[in-house]
Amino acid sequence: MRGHLGRWGLTVALAAALVVTGGAVPVAAKPVNDDRRRLQVAVKDLHDLGITGVQGLTRIDGTTTRARAGVGDLKRGTPVPLDGHFRMGSNTKTFVSVVVLQLVGEGRLSLDDTVERWLPGVVAGNGNDGRRITVRHLLQHTSGIYNYTNDTAALTSYEGYLAHRFDHYEPADLVALAMKHEPGFAPGTRWDYSNTNYILAGMLIEKVTGRSWATEVRRRILQPLGLRQTSAPGDRPFLPAPHAKGYQQWTPGGPLTDTTLFNPTVAGAAGDMITTPSDLARFWQALQRGQLLKPRQMVQLHDSVLAETFQDFMPGARYGLGIMFIPNRCGGYWSHGGDVPGMSTANGVSADGKRVAVLSLTTQLADIEAVLAVHARASRLIDDAICAPA
Repeated sequence: MRGHLGRWGLTVALAAALVVTGGAVPVAAKPVNDDRRRLQVAVKDLHDLGITGVQGLTRIDGTTTRARAGVGDLKRGTPVPLDGHFRMGSNTKTFVSVVVLQLVGEGRLSLDDTVERWLPGVVAGNGNDGRRITVRHLLQHTSGIYNYTNDTAALTSYEGYLAHRFDHYEPADLVALAMKHEPGFAPGTRWDYSNTNYILAGMLIEKVTGRSWATEVRRRILQPLGLRQTSAPGDRPFLPAPHAKGYQQWTPGGPLTDTTLFNPTVAGAAGDMITTPSDLARFWQALQRGQLLKPRQMVQLHDSVLAETFQDFMPGARYGLGIMFIPNRCGGYWSHGGDVPGMSTANGVSADGKRVAVLSLTTQLADIEAVLAVHARASRLIDDAICAPA
């Protein structure tokens, strides 16, 4: 399901592979105007490649630059908001992982606790065994649990989207979809991306705290950082104003359809959050600067394993706990992409948090060559922002 919710973050990951060049030496420092020009050229290029609307932000050593291209509504021809709302998709996983790690730092649970201890009987049947799966396995995608979004009709076709876009999903029901399948591998023996892991992580937060994962994200991250434009919408299918509409291409060469209205409970703790470029950039910088986690939990966050099933298109990529390391020409950066019907986000932040880039793309294309071209261009912009000399 290229470009669909079933592989949140995968299309962004595909692109990152194309900028892993290694060995290049940064050129001399350039003025701020060059950063502005570079970003404006990048968003225009992305629009020219078929993305209806693009908004971007870079913050390089304290200097913030914003740019936009395309339209926010194909019918009306209105411009893309400069700092508009969008669905962040699987970047939600990073927020959820941070909350779990905060609870670990408070001694309320351990990364080595089993799923069965906190959610008895939830992961069971067809070879699934919550007694063998730990919290760490969930956060790192090493559990082997089947990805439930592969069985979700609303995400695979235009007809399915129309019929099910307003459906409500309970987390337990989403996990139950996955439990109909055998695990892909024994826990801890391999790596493969599964949204089910983070639905379970959200359930775990609620069991430990007595409050929903969304409430804990708001209390522990959004409010302390002042991220007033970021939210977990629950059943609300609308995006706050201002926003650009999202457009999905369901088949290669097919028409674009408006997929802006969408009940995100199908994504839940794996990908339902809404944000803006400014808010998301602030989150990534705060995270890397150690404002959200204690030093020991920062080490656990970044303790990564090879992202095995991404290696064909992203050599060297590694996955920590809800965060991915992308190697590039100046070493690498931390990131987590996200995809929902009609929208995707790409981002990257330097290890010290001083440099960050965020892009929101309001079209999901179906043709793999188009996907690769779009995300290669997005990744080149992120690479330039991270590697620009001081």
